[in-house]
Amino acid sequence: MKTLWNNYRYLILRRISQISILVLYFGANAWGWKILQGNLSSSKILGLIPMSDPYAVLQMLFAGAVLAGDLLLGVAIIVVFYMLIGGRAFCSWVCPINMITDLANYLREKTGINKVKGIKQPASRNLRYWVLGLSLIISTLMGVAAFEFISPISMVHRGIVFGLGFGWAAMLVIFLFDLFVLKNGWCGHICPLGGFYSIIGRFSLIRVHHDAEKCTGCMDCKVVCPENQVLSMINKESLPVLSGECTNCARCIEVCNDDALGFSIKNLSKNNKTGE
Repeated sequence: MKTLWNNYRYLILRRISQISILVLYFGANAWGWKILQGNLSSSKILGLIPMSDPYAVLQMLFAGAVLAGDLLLGVAIIVVFYMLIGGRAFCSWVCPINMITDLANYLREKTGINKVKGIKQPASRNLRYWVLGLSLIISTLMGVAAFEFISPISMVHRGIVFGLGFGWAAMLVIFLFDLFVLKNGWCGHICPLGGFYSIIGRFSLIRVHHDAEKCTGCMDCKVVCPENQVLSMINKESLPVLSGECTNCARCIEVCNDDALGFSIKNLSKNNKTGE
């Protein structure tokens, strides 16, 4: 029988990560800390190491902006980092919106909204890629980084760290949308940043791996997974999750009483039957 820590260890670590990052940004703004300065679009670690959101920079590029060298270096650092650990790890380990949507999904389960007859998911998960493409087209036409002006992620981050803008309103809208309209609506269907990191995540090394010999087909993993379409191998084959849409949140690992799921390093071993 798993202990309470085993059942929630990654969830606890994710919350520590997300809250710690917000505290460090807040401390830089309020008290001048030098550990992590800036925002989620552009930051510096210890005042030296640049970090730049590659999706925001891509919008700037489409808008016709001339990109500085430190900006490009920051993009390279972030892209390499997330290609190693999994692109959408940003969504589950860094993004503050994740705490809001997780709460909404938890309440959907506890209140029985998910079980109401007739409720169907009215949107495709591919919608986020259409939003991604549209944001780049609008950036080109308007000459600005289009999504950054309306991004709930930026609004929430500014609201918490700097006390500015419509951050709290954005949090409420996303919470109510995910609770009453569409399960995992923002992160799983609409957010173009998540779509962008999904593309990077296709090349990542750290993957959730499934051991079919241990699996009893209980499907507990699919119930908790925010992107359960990536677990198509469950109860079928011993394969890693190959889709870049996996957030590496590890909730599937925590709830698996069969120990059939765990993190592994992607390789070209004989277990990888797709040849990727």
